[in-house]
Order: sequence, then C-alpha cells, then structure tokens
Amino acid sequence: MGKGPLSGLKVVEFAGIGPGPFCGMLLSDLGADVVRIDRKGQGRASPADITARGRRSIGLDLKNPASIETCLKLMESADAVFEGFRPGVMERLGLGPDVALKRNPKLVYGRMTGWGQFGPYANAAGHDMNYIAITGALHAIGTNDKPIPPLNLVGDFGGGALYLAFGLLAGVLNARQTGQGQVIDCAMSDGAASLMAMFYGFKASGMWKEERRANLLDGGAHFYDTYQCADGKWISIGSIEPQFYALLLEKTGINDPAFAAQMDRGSWNDLRDKLAHVIAQKTQAEWCEIMDATDVCFAPVLDLDAAPKHPHNVARQTFVELGGVVQPAPAPRFSATPGEIQGPPPAIGAHDREALADWGFSAAAIDELKAAGALAG
Repeated sequence: MGKGPLSGLKVVEFAGIGPGPFCGMLLSDLGADVVRIDRKGQGRASPADITARGRRSIGLDLKNPASIETCLKLMESADAVFEGFRPGVMERLGLGPDVALKRNPKLVYGRMTGWGQFGPYANAAGHDMNYIAITGALHAIGTNDKPIPPLNLVGDFGGGALYLAFGLLAGVLNARQTGQGQVIDCAMSDGAASLMAMFYGFKASGMWKEERRANLLDGGAHFYDTYQCADGKWISIGSIEPQFYALLLEKTGINDPAFAAQMDRGSWNDLRDKLAHVIAQKTQAEWCEIMDATDVCFAPVLDLDAAPKHPHNVARQTFVELGGVVQPAPAPRFSATPGEIQGPPPAIGAHDREALADWGFSAAAIDELKAAGALAG
C-alpha cells in the first residue's frame, strides 16, 4: 500500500462518521494499509467525501455470522482496529475487545466516542458542541453575548481523531515492545479537556478571566483580534510581543500615545475601536502589501475558495486536487518517507476480493463468503 512512515501498519476501520473517518484518513495519508469495514449495501463513492480517501472498502453484512468471523480474521492479522459506536454495540455484534484480543493478543483496539466508555453520559447521544461544553472550551470561545461552536474542530477532530491516532500509534509501539495489546478509550470530551491544558494553567496563575473577549487569546486584546478592511474583507493581527506590537504601530502609522499601554486591560476596548478605524481605511490587499511576511504577526482571513490560492499555500502545496475536489494535502511532512493520498474515497465493497486476498484470505474462502451472502461486492 502506501510508502509513508506508517507503511506496513495494518489497520481495520469500522465505518463511522466524524472523527473515525478523519483518523483513518490521517493514518492512510502516512502510509498505513487501512481496510474499512462498511455495512453491506449499495454505496456510491463521492470525491467530495474527503475524509474517506485512501482506504479500501470491504462491504459486510454484520448480521451474518460469516461476516463476523471475517472481521475477526482481519483483526487477527491487524496491528490496530478502531470503531466509533456507542458503548456495547461491538460487544453485541460479537466483535468486542475481549473477543478480539483473545484472537490477537497484540491488537490495539481503539474506541472512539463522545463521552467515553463509562461515566453518567456514556450512553447518551451528543455532538461536538456538547462534548466540548463540559470541558470549559466552549465557554471560552465566542462573543460577549454567547458561546459560539468553533466548527467541530475541537471535539471531533482535535480532541477526537488526533487523540485516537496518537493513542493507536502509542499502543502499537507498546505492543511491539511487550507483545501485549490493549484497549484505547478515546473520548472527545477527554481530548477537548486535554487541549485546554494551557488555559487551565492561565486560570491557575490568575491570567485568565472567566468571561469571553476579556483575555489575551480570545479576542479581548486589541493586538490579538480580527479587523474588517475597507472592502469588507478581514485581516488577523497577533502582535503580542513588544517588538511585534511596535512594528504594528509603525506599519499602521499609529502614533497615539494611548497605545503605549499595551497590556492595560482597561484600555483594550478603546484601543480596539481606534485600531479598527485605522484598519478600515484600507483594503485587505493593501494591508497585505504593507504587512505580509513581516513580524507584525499578520495574515489575511481567507475563505475556502481563496485559501488554496494563497502564495504560501501554493508554494508549500498545502492543498491538492483529487477527483476534481480541492482538499488538504497529507500532513505533517516527512523528509525521508513523505505521505501521499493513497486513492479516492471508495465505494462500499469496492475492494472485497482485493483487500481480503492481500490480508491472507484464499480465493476459495472469498468465494464461500460471497456464496454465504456476507460480502457486498
């Protein structure tokens, strides 16, 4: 399969939504052989389903005993498996970690949920916003009037998928050293709380107020905020350090002595209004000409159409096109074993025979599964 740093890593993914597919994409982009177990049925592949890219799909009827046995055989030769169902679902299917680890003691079994495998909320439904709400993260993000969900980056992808990928790889390293697999209980609420570590430190040291837009990094400071330009577009300013702040005043032509009180929280609102008035006199392009690639700590605020065309993103090939869809390229970058997109999003069951054969199933065994009605393709 892939040629990246995870080449040779064999992973079974049980199809889900949100953080699970994103975790599978990350592993595949870096070279892992990720086989996705889809529910048997017709399924069209959409090039726009970006987080499904790079895997092979096996379509199985998980109500068929032959399909359950197929999943267990795949787990026998896998380094890791992950699923994103509510607690107890995999056990009821006969695919829980107790059964799987008996078949493969070195297996790392990842469980991706919003609330975790235990706790008062464990069996409740939820979405990203709910998972980050109980961690302090959602309370800290938004306007003076209300908290605002920060897309689903903090729970699903940051606190979920990235922690799942990190946990799976840590588990595999440990299994290779000790011969012992284990279960990874990855809760988005846990991950989101972990992401808040620095801010809990700020609170403990008296540097953080429990109100929005009143702190250094939440838009409270006039030198760390977004500003609208003459053309209605926006720019971001992050001039925290004194030398960067001095350069900001130089580039904007501000000589008002009131701006000398940079860290006086009581003056932040007034200074923000003054800075906003200055920024509004020029277009985004004009401010880019003045501030681009300087130590002001500046960048234009770009939409999803403009971002792939920005010179920095173009130079680094941060975005690529696959199947007519512009999408983020694999990250991070490796000097000796670069990652690559292994293929477009697969249709359900598109690789039944190919993937099963590569994972050790004989042609006769695959024919038997087909005859038993277990396979989609």
